[in-house]
Amino acid sequence: METSAPAEAPAAPPLRDRHTIPDRFKWNLAHIFPDVDAWKRAYDELDTKISAYAALQGTLAQGDGARLLAAYKISDEIGQLSYKVWYYVALKYDEDQRDNEMNARRQQVQILFAKFAQASAWFSPELLNIPLPRVQEWMAQNHELAVYRFAIEDLYRQQEHVLDEKGEHLLSLASRFSSAPYDAYAALSTADVKHPIVRLSNGTEVTLTYGQYRAILATNRHQPDRAAVFAEYHKLFEASVNTYASLYNGILQRDWFHAQSRGYRTTLDAALHGNNIPTTVVENLIETTKAGTEPLRRYHRLRKRILGLGTYHAYDTTLPLMDVTEKYPYDDVLEWLPASVAPLGPDYQRQLREALNSGWIDVYENPGKRSGAYSAPVYGVHPYMLLNHNDTLDAVFTLAHEAGHSMHTLLSHAHQPFVYSDYTIFIAEVPSTLSEALFLEYMLEQARSERERIVLLQHAIDGIVGTFYTQVMFADYELQAHRLVEGGQPVTSERLSEIYFTLFKTYHGDAIDYDDQSRVTWARIPHFYSTPYYVYQYATCFASSAQLMKQLTGASGPEKAAAIDRYLTLLKSGGSDHPMTLLQRAGVDLARPEPVRAVVEQLDALVTRLEQEINSQSSSLKAQGSTLKSQK
Repeated sequence: METSAPAEAPAAPPLRDRHTIPDRFKWNLAHIFPDVDAWKRAYDELDTKISAYAALQGTLAQGDGARLLAAYKISDEIGQLSYKVWYYVALKYDEDQRDNEMNARRQQVQILFAKFAQASAWFSPELLNIPLPRVQEWMAQNHELAVYRFAIEDLYRQQEHVLDEKGEHLLSLASRFSSAPYDAYAALSTADVKHPIVRLSNGTEVTLTYGQYRAILATNRHQPDRAAVFAEYHKLFEASVNTYASLYNGILQRDWFHAQSRGYRTTLDAALHGNNIPTTVVENLIETTKAGTEPLRRYHRLRKRILGLGTYHAYDTTLPLMDVTEKYPYDDVLEWLPASVAPLGPDYQRQLREALNSGWIDVYENPGKRSGAYSAPVYGVHPYMLLNHNDTLDAVFTLAHEAGHSMHTLLSHAHQPFVYSDYTIFIAEVPSTLSEALFLEYMLEQARSERERIVLLQHAIDGIVGTFYTQVMFADYELQAHRLVEGGQPVTSERLSEIYFTLFKTYHGDAIDYDDQSRVTWARIPHFYSTPYYVYQYATCFASSAQLMKQLTGASGPEKAAAIDRYLTLLKSGGSDHPMTLLQRAGVDLARPEPVRAVVEQLDALVTRLEQEINSQSSSLKAQGSTLKSQK
């Protein structure tokens, strides 16, 4: 254990130019198209198919369903080709967001998608003019059309929010502007950002990218270094906070415009109605979580005591309680992950190994590369994963998370027709968080020492804090921000900062010493700009995966086999039914408060177990605490 001042337990890999990174650590986009010329041909083909689709207008009622089937089939063809045309340039752009040429191609595709939105605006109003019993009769007579039964009947369910042809056409024209606020945010926060260089107390100079920022907070034992990095990184957002507020206001106004246009009472109603989710799911999630914040506060109080800190700030919340000298190299993780999913069966393991070793993953950070991580579901090819792996434990679990998404994509695409191949975001985070849970259990079993168990227990707790409590707080923030525009109130940087800071204090109470710069944290959360009303689903999915994990690991014999089958069936089901229904079939009912309360109880139990483990190591930790105090 390294405790000399300042301790930098394992440092992030140095930032490298992309051309110096070996190909085996970069995704291979030739699996989509061999070159840009092939992409251009596919783009032109997509344009042609869009025109062919538009030519079907006015014919749906003809031919006892034959023309309706033709429309659905060509729509599927357009959709499948769209995945390839979009992701080829989108993934290429994310390799280096300073690439203006690739950004221009992205915009070309967005313009083409807007054209398709206009060319298809007639479809829903025209179909809804045909009585549902007549369409159901067609489906009874035509098994190919019957494939689309759920999609068709769900459209009729939403009929009251579908406009007439002129209204749908008008909204389609507006769709080309929908991504403008997020695109501007991405340019401001990533492509155009000038990363500051920070000199740490040991004389090391660090280019403060987002990946480096997170790595320092998670590894540097010297509190003044963490404080300096926190201050410098947030200055990037303070300097442009009014611009960020204007961009976010654009998001809020856009969402309220679409909600009002379609006759929804609120933006939350509009966001949830498509998946047939009651708004009480979100409202109860927020209220039940707020009532269960004491385990969260207890954890932070324990951290402050063990770390020996006189004051405890937001930049102290991710530091390990104990130093670990080992790194977590990417190649090692490639062996551990398949082993961790053994409870799901050998076929699942085989497919995961293929995903990890076949050029599907872009592993390391490079200048201009998009921050964070994601799994991109390229239909007809395979999922791709973007990482910014930095050899920390957090990076290891990030890969487990994205691998869960990718396995969901593989199974859904393999077992569903295209129309249902895309699962909803309400379910999307269930397999990703369950993948992390399985990986945690594997790592705890393989732990070589009590110290490593403490590190892993902390990671499990931090997972609940980050994936559940923080996301509920973010959802609370989004809901309050959207209610500003719904109530006709002004949206300013001061108001947005005040909402965030108040919530931060509400959830953490007296467990944290607050820094004024935390007020602008909202400005740097990408989900607020890219996918409003997404983050609450991290929390509901975490609750779902916790319940599923209990079923998968707590049973034996036929009961366990049935639980595994239900879970894999969920992954294979894609979007073939409403998400609440699919989860209920898998054994989870989010209409009840028990899943949320179970997470609160789980955190409380983990904090208790961590405290017990730490008490058993009290003598060594006291010695470490004395050393740390002498460093400050």
